[in-house]
Amino acid sequence: MSKYDLIAFDMDGTLLDSQKRIRPDSLKMIDKATKAGKIVCLSTGRCLPELKDYEQALSSMPYFICISGALIYDNKNHSVLSSTSIPDKTARQLFERVKNKDLMIHILSDQSIINKKKIEEMPLYQMGNYQQAFKKITRQVDDVIDSWQNENFPLYKINLYSKSPEKREQLLPQISDIDLTFTYSEITSIECTAKGLSKATGLKQLCQKLHIPLERTIAVGDADNDLEILKTAGLAIAMGNANQNIKNIADVIVKSNDDEGCAQAISDFLLPSS
Repeated sequence: MSKYDLIAFDMDGTLLDSQKRIRPDSLKMIDKATKAGKIVCLSTGRCLPELKDYEQALSSMPYFICISGALIYDNKNHSVLSSTSIPDKTARQLFERVKNKDLMIHILSDQSIINKKKIEEMPLYQMGNYQQAFKKITRQVDDVIDSWQNENFPLYKINLYSKSPEKREQLLPQISDIDLTFTYSEITSIECTAKGLSKATGLKQLCQKLHIPLERTIAVGDADNDLEILKTAGLAIAMGNANQNIKNIADVIVKSNDDEGCAQAISDFLLPSS
């Protein structure tokens, strides 16, 4: 009998394959686990509008840990269980520091928002594989900073994309004194969220609401923004395509996201053994 009650999947690079699809066997195993009374949830940096294309596939998942822990969403009742935004003063400090730098700034609130002109430049920021999706799901504005200042909507996450990993390394020391949590994501991104926030804090909040001990949870991921949740869950699973930082701290390594690694994680560790 499995000792785990809940499994939390990262999305990009984990539940999604390299073509941004959820693999068929993964969907079958998610359905099987749900019918067995297990909880399968997301742990993603995406906001809700960025999940729209997967709405039907994810319909059996009762909970989403979204925006790197900033939003906990009840997918069955379509309600927000908790949210944590970046303080206005802190956001203004960050924007003042980066506004004249060669960056692609992407902000997540109740919408996914980006500068119009940056959409066509996404390959320059190592994000070309997301270009078509961004054209479809984002709100495109002349200036994301001006839009936020004029409308004053809650900011849950700010993604800063440099043109190379080396330029990202140069950027981080220039902003690291600001009272935020900074996490590397994708090839050149720095995710900026409220201080102390991470996918791990999202998992803790969800488990408190569901009265599930953390030691009875599994987290599955592939990139640095999954490090904290993997360290927090009872079992840490790295995808076969995960970076070395993730593999170094994982308890288990499964197959890649193109080879049904998520289905393997459910079959081998979440469901009762036969």
